[in-house]
Amino acid sequence: MESSNPFRILPARPEDIGTLISLIRELAEFERLLHEVCITAEDLQAHLFGPRPYCEAAVVWVGDEAAGFALWFHNYSTFVGRPGLYLEDLYVRPVFRGKGYGEALLTHLAGLAVERGCARLEWSVLNWNQRAIGFYKKLGAAPMDDWTVYRVTGDALISLARK
Repeated sequence: MESSNPFRILPARPEDIGTLISLIRELAEFERLLHEVCITAEDLQAHLFGPRPYCEAAVVWVGDEAAGFALWFHNYSTFVGRPGLYLEDLYVRPVFRGKGYGEALLTHLAGLAVERGCARLEWSVLNWNQRAIGFYKKLGAAPMDDWTVYRVTGDALISLARK
């Protein structure tokens, strides 16, 4: 880590909502999925800080500038009988990449997972994102090649709920 460029990883605060929305949109653009983004500041406010928070987030700050963020939530493994953390998003702005901020965010989350008694820290990565895949493998992450993610959304989700 560059000592000449001090940084802080802080839990997201309500006043960070606008910053988080901007970072989410940047991530979606990078992933070529901006057309799918429909989150609002109100949604994120309610889901991070409402009466029943569904997720948590942290922002990495370099001075007064947000360099990136991570957003995660708890899941549960019935096989090991312990909770886990699922990293939904990790994003570092291009100008800040290669300076250790992504690794610092993952280290922060690993620390939270251990502190909370979690058995796992998991996430998904797009198959075409070879830079991220190499980065994750270098940190000791292993792909779950025997597993395929399935998703039900939109009309299919509504239809399934009505069965």
